[in-house]
Amino acid sequence: MEWLCVPLLLISGIPSAFTQFNGFNCDPNHHSRFPSDRDISVYCGVQTITLKINLCPVLYSGYTDADLALNGNHGDIHCRGFINNNTFPTAMLFSITLSTLESCGNTLEVSTAQGYSAYGNISMVQMGNISGYIDTPDPPTVISYLPGLLYKFSCSYPLEYLLNNSQLASSSAAISVKDNNGTFLSTLSLILYNDSTFSHLISIPMNGLSLKTRVFAAVKATNLDRRWNVLMDHCYATPSGNPNDEIRYDLFFGCYKDPQTTVFENGRSQMGRFAFEAFRFVKHKNQKMSTVFLHCITKLCRADDCAMLMPICGKRRKRDTLENHVVSGSASGDAVITAGPIITRSDETPSNNSQLVNSSAHQWNTVTSGLMSGVVVLGVMSLGLFVLSLRLLRKPSPSSLTGVFNSGFR
Repeated sequence: MEWLCVPLLLISGIPSAFTQFNGFNCDPNHHSRFPSDRDISVYCGVQTITLKINLCPVLYSGYTDADLALNGNHGDIHCRGFINNNTFPTAMLFSITLSTLESCGNTLEVSTAQGYSAYGNISMVQMGNISGYIDTPDPPTVISYLPGLLYKFSCSYPLEYLLNNSQLASSSAAISVKDNNGTFLSTLSLILYNDSTFSHLISIPMNGLSLKTRVFAAVKATNLDRRWNVLMDHCYATPSGNPNDEIRYDLFFGCYKDPQTTVFENGRSQMGRFAFEAFRFVKHKNQKMSTVFLHCITKLCRADDCAMLMPICGKRRKRDTLENHVVSGSASGDAVITAGPIITRSDETPSNNSQLVNSSAHQWNTVTSGLMSGVVVLGVMSLGLFVLSLRLLRKPSPSSLTGVFNSGFR
């Protein structure tokens, strides 16, 4: 038997013996199949998480590169990947920077695991797990003959590293405003502070903020003249960076306001300011820390018309009626801005309660011991007095003495 060896010519790292499929480097003999778990590679980098997906099975399944997006955000171009056609097979790359890890709905969960401290000692270390998925959109029809594709990924980092490399108030949004002079863009940003003067950016300790810690938030706008103000329509919190998370807690919306939330300024200047108390989500009950992401639906309004857009609480007059009197073009569209994660810790009150119980029990034991000692002493003394009394009662008197008569005394 003779073996025929044929050299394979490589051009730019791509085997020339393999044909292309619609301009992509795919081998029909290997890639004419549906996707599997081995088609995604996850690289947890120092500054960036890189996701690499084999695009050929995706094409075979009837999808295109534009159908893949992070966490179902198919309408956001920033949540899509880009094609690398210089490799074999053709790959789809997604990049997630740690400085904006909450973008595109990625989830951050904090847990505690055994690890090594900075001194090399084994101790409990807080870890931040970043997770998400890449999927294809659901068809608008009732049924589909195309398989739904879903690629899951996760990366774990020490929480201290994430806090040092993530920007807690980096979320911003560009909003378009049209006036008599044309259309201009303004950038809205949500920034967190730890003081009522809104001058010191929030600093979250390694073990998280204590519950009920006062957190101050400000929505700022740039590239505005004095004719426009910032109006916060709705601010709420979610356990993930996804503003559309099903689990949410409203801080204020319309006439509703959380009792622990204070709105200092809204619709009166180019800054909206409010404060709330740190809390935890109940879904994190099995975790020592909870992640809270803050979202605000904000718009720009003309300074003279902002009051008409504000809800009139305590009256039956509807906001829709007010908006009928607002001049067209007096407000921009809505923009959602996000800040987070705010990490709160769950104080372990059971241990404190047990200490109080033990302390109370100790105090009770001390009092009980003293009382018992006193009762024993009194009992011994009473018994001694009783015995002494019996002996005195049984002692014979002098008149009753008997004996032998001594005649010498006569």
